Amino acid sequence: MASTPPSAAAPSLVIPVVMVIAGLASYSAMDAVMKALVLALGAFDAIFWRMLIGIGVAGMLFVGTRTRWPARRVLRIHLIRGVVTAAMGYAFFWGLGRVPLAEAIALSFIAPLIALYLAALLLKERVGRTAIVASLLGIAGVLVILAGKIDGDFPREAQLGVAAILFAAVLYAWNLILQRQQALVARPVEIAFFQYGIVTLIYLPLVPFFATVPAGDHWIGLASAALLGIVSMMAISWGYARAEAQHLVSLEYSAFLWAALFGWLFFDEAVTWATFAGTVLIVSGCLLIARKRPAKAEIVEAAAV
Repeated sequence: MASTPPSAAAPSLVIPVVMVIAGLASYSAMDAVMKALVLALGAFDAIFWRMLIGIGVAGMLFVGTRTRWPARRVLRIHLIRGVVTAAMGYAFFWGLGRVPLAEAIALSFIAPLIALYLAALLLKERVGRTAIVASLLGIAGVLVILAGKIDGDFPREAQLGVAAILFAAVLYAWNLILQRQQALVARPVEIAFFQYGIVTLIYLPLVPFFATVPAGDHWIGLASAALLGIVSMMAISWGYARAEAQHLVSLEYSAFLWAALFGWLFFDEAVTWATFAGTVLIVSGCLLIARKRPAKAEIVEAAAV
């Protein structure tokens, strides 16, 4: 009896991996733009005005593609992720204004390790040895990078920034699982529309107390950040709809490569020997997980959280 070729037995993981990495690159570019905006405007203004622009663009895509209004169970997932994203985003971007870009991304890398086990708990995914080893390689790379970047002289502002980013990373682990749940039941356009819309509605009551209208030269940056965020969200959602979370979460570590590049280009943040050593470990983890060929993710109803 002829054996079934590997390509016929299971779909390739290459395309979902490429889409997720492209989405992470876009997200890191958005982080760089947002860091500049936070330093110029403050965290609330940078986030709120970006989300307001984003909901306009995502709304046009939602209507233009004739996307149907989601069922109640799907709307619930959108709502939960929107609330988590609102808290996570503010904590992260507030901290980003006080910590170097690459260092902030490195600190956030505790999230995929937590997410692996949340995937097992909430999505009933089996966490294999390869996924665990890849995650540990990424964590080891982050530790090497931090050992070379962080010394004992921390001003209070930097300490608060680190604490805010670590808090955001814990929320981001949950966000990764919600991202997988959304991707199984909603199109990327729908996900982008509801995430921008829900976060904007959450921030709206605070506008009279915290918001100011940005100067004209900041609107290009705000629009760029909004568009980069939408591109990132749709690319990552597309990838997560076609592969299990445990096979993609380790790719989050590749975001450090982009953050190091953008930090060097736009903020003159040095890339040290520790950065290169840690990068080798991070890329090794990404390549290890990308080589595994999973069975196609079934489009099933997401588990309630």
